[in-house]
Amino acid sequence: MKKYRADLHLHTVLSPCADLEMSPDQLVRLAKKRGIDIIAITDHNSTRQCDMVRKVAEGSGLIVINGCEVNSREEVHALCLFEDDYTRNEFQKFLDHYLPKLPNQPEYSGYQILVDENNGITEEIPFFLGNGLDVGLEEIEKFTHQLNGLFIPAHIDRPINSIFSQLGFLPHELHVDALQISRQSDEAHIRRLYDIHDDITLIKASDAHYPEDIGSACSVFFLNEPTFQEIRWALNQKNGRSVKIEA
Repeated sequence: MKKYRADLHLHTVLSPCADLEMSPDQLVRLAKKRGIDIIAITDHNSTRQCDMVRKVAEGSGLIVINGCEVNSREEVHALCLFEDDYTRNEFQKFLDHYLPKLPNQPEYSGYQILVDENNGITEEIPFFLGNGLDVGLEEIEKFTHQLNGLFIPAHIDRPINSIFSQLGFLPHELHVDALQISRQSDEAHIRRLYDIHDDITLIKASDAHYPEDIGSACSVFFLNEPTFQEIRWALNQKNGRSVKIEA
């Protein structure tokens, strides 16, 4: 098995709360500089910047996974990751359907822009991406898995927007591929605190909104090769693949 350092929770300039320096070229450059092998682009309630980050990363050796950080009706954040452009686009339609059409106010919430490989602005998203979708967490999980995606509740240890802060428990009927903890958290403590058994994988990721945070928390994947299927096996502890939180 080979080791791959992965940061699976990164925001770009598209997220209203992210720094305007979180451009595709900056993400790729800093991830490579900091020894990251795999990243996931997880803007709030949108997958639209994924394609450009992948384009910029071509030939660099950096693996870029399509994704987003969904905010459910219950105000729970979860990472939804997808293997290809077809499934990503199908999930984007789902997001567009359930996102409340409330205008963004950049002076309060921040800008929501798409940029090209030269950092030129190509589009500004008019509706605020930080809202909770008009759909519940269980339905989001089911649709993610219908598209053969990965579903990972985000920063479960946070006092807001986490599955434990909002629901108080991890529903048995919810199929999770892993759970993400924040970069400052201790895995053993979180497992004890929330009674999370070893058969559920915990990962760390940076949740970077600023350039200095890219790669500040990583998980190490043990894979034969860095494919989406092998990442799925590792998160679900199958076929000899595994994940460990980086010390």
